[in-house]
Amino acid sequence: MRLSEAIEGFLTAVEFEYGYSAHTVKAYRRDLYDLAAFASAEDPATGADALPGAVDLEALDLEMLRAWLWERQERGLAPATLSRNVATLKSFGNWLEHRRLVPGNPASRLRSPKKTRPLPRVLSEDQMGKILNRAEARAAGGDPVEIRDRAVLELLYATALRVSELCGLPLSGLDLRERTVRVVGKGDKERVVPLGAPAARAIADYLERGRPALLARAASPGDALFLGGDGARLKPHSVYRLVARELEQEPGAGPRGPHTLRHTAATHLLNGGADLRVVQEMLGHASLGSTQVYTHVSTERLAQSYRQAHPRA
Repeated sequence: MRLSEAIEGFLTAVEFEYGYSAHTVKAYRRDLYDLAAFASAEDPATGADALPGAVDLEALDLEMLRAWLWERQERGLAPATLSRNVATLKSFGNWLEHRRLVPGNPASRLRSPKKTRPLPRVLSEDQMGKILNRAEARAAGGDPVEIRDRAVLELLYATALRVSELCGLPLSGLDLRERTVRVVGKGDKERVVPLGAPAARAIADYLERGRPALLARAASPGDALFLGGDGARLKPHSVYRLVARELEQEPGAGPRGPHTLRHTAATHLLNGGADLRVVQEMLGHASLGSTQVYTHVSTERLAQSYRQAHPRA
C-alpha cells in the first residue's frame, strides 16, 4: 500500500468512524500531507514528478519520522507544534498497527519536546474598564453593530467564554433573569456560566436596539444570539477584529485576540479571591492543571508589585 492511500484511509476513519472534530481532522491532514511530501522527496525511488506520498508504506519507519520532525524543527516550528506533530504520528501509527498494515507502530518511540508555558497576556482592571467604557460610549450612538460589539466585549469579560462558544450561543442559551448563559464547550460538554449586571444590561440593550435591526438584514431568520452585519450568525473572525482593535489601544505586548479577555477574566477572578475549582468550572477546563496557569499570573503580578514597592525588595 502507498503511504498516500494509508493517510486518506486514516483521515476517513477519524472523521466518519471516530467522529473527531473538523479542527482535529484538519490538523491531522495538514501534518500527514506534509509528512507525505517529505517522504516522497526523501525516497530515491521516486522522481521529481512523483505525487506526494507515492512511496510504499513500509518506508515509514522510526528513522523517517525522526527526520521529518527534525526538518520541521529546523524550520523553527514551536515546541507546541512539534508536540502536536508527534501526537498525529502516534495516532496514525496506532491506526496502521490496528489494521495490520504495519507490524508495529513506527511512532511508538517518539517523544514530544519539552514545552515552556509562557504566561498569558492579562490586562489590568483599569485597562478593561477603559475598553468597556469606550464600547459603551460608541453604543450610545445607536449603531446596531456598535451596540452588539459592546455586548460581545462585556460578555467575553464577564464569562471568560471562548470565542467559538460565544459565536455558537443560541438565544435559548441566555437567561437574563438568572443572569446566566448555557454554553457547549470542548468535547460537547455543556456548562452554565454566570454573568454580571453590566454584561446583562449590555445584552438587554442589544436585544432591544441592536439584534432586531441586524436580524432585519438576514436572508432567513436564525436563532443565534449574536448576529453579524448581514444578519447571519456572528463569525469568530469578526470578534477577533473587534478585540484586536481594542487591544491595539492598550499598552502591553502579546496576543490581541479574544483569548486575552478570557485570560484576563480568569486572572481577575482569582485576584478577587475566587476558588480555583470554581474558575476551572467556569472556564470549562477538563483538568485543574489548565486553570493553574492563572495562579502563576497572579503570583507573578504580586511579585512584580512587591519588587516595585518594597524598599528592601
